[in-house]
Amino acid sequence: MNALEMTGIVKRYGEFTAVDQLNLSVRPGEIYGLLGGNGAGKTTSMRMALGIFAPDEGKILWEGQGYHQSLTRKFGYLPEERGLYAKVRVGEQLVYLAKLRGMATKDAEKAVRSWLARFEVEHYLEKRVEELSKGNQQKIQFIAAVLHKPSILILDEAFSGLDPVNVELLKGVVKTIRDEGVAILFSTHRMDHVEELCQQVTILKRSKTIVSGTVRGIKESYPKDKIMVQTVDTLDDLATLPGITHVDIMEDHRYQLTFDERANPRAILQHALSQTEVMHFQVMEPTMNEIFIKVVGEEHA
Repeated sequence: MNALEMTGIVKRYGEFTAVDQLNLSVRPGEIYGLLGGNGAGKTTSMRMALGIFAPDEGKILWEGQGYHQSLTRKFGYLPEERGLYAKVRVGEQLVYLAKLRGMATKDAEKAVRSWLARFEVEHYLEKRVEELSKGNQQKIQFIAAVLHKPSILILDEAFSGLDPVNVELLKGVVKTIRDEGVAILFSTHRMDHVEELCQQVTILKRSKTIVSGTVRGIKESYPKDKIMVQTVDTLDDLATLPGITHVDIMEDHRYQLTFDERANPRAILQHALSQTEVMHFQVMEPTMNEIFIKVVGEEHA
């Protein structure tokens, strides 16, 4: 049974359609990417997934059931905007939010200390939120989203404000939560995170779904149009070969070639071998970032 299922979802605000015929389903133990440019309908979709808004058309099921108030204890939500009380102490605030989700005080206090230690910020227990850096506020907000052990977790730009070390720390935690069976709906503008974390994705543009499927299936549906070559010495005349539309020259005698249907990869390899030793030659599949730019448009990338 799917943890979250949204079928034929439409949401309008007056004459404006914010979400138009959205279909997605998230299984327990899966991270599902909901992607799109600014204003595409992602936030509205996530709020409907949380039961905050009701759709004007379509049907939403949570663990096979329609909405009821007790479901809110099953939800965890990390919004893109900061939603913490700036002048309230971290520990007090986290316990309060956990109790709103049904946790007993002693259980919440124990869980708060455990999570703070897990994120290496246990010394912030008595600090006010406004005293923390943007990255550490993000950690606290994430803890607030998962403290009560939700079965459906919605993450909107979860890694915003984090340095690379803490991004890796949080990614590891997200993967662990996934492996524990939590269904995660995940929105981000970082396509490298999508490739690493998501099994399925939907890409929205101006409220409509334009791409949907598994990450692997989507990538395989787009043509391979780049070759990476690394050689011992400099290569000449690559741009003159049939079908080569662009050559990026990088460090250490690396060349990224963009090609069209006229190109013959075998002939390109033979051309390189005729000049020098080839250390690496690869016809590359498109990245999710390249696909996103292609289908959404560079102005939203």
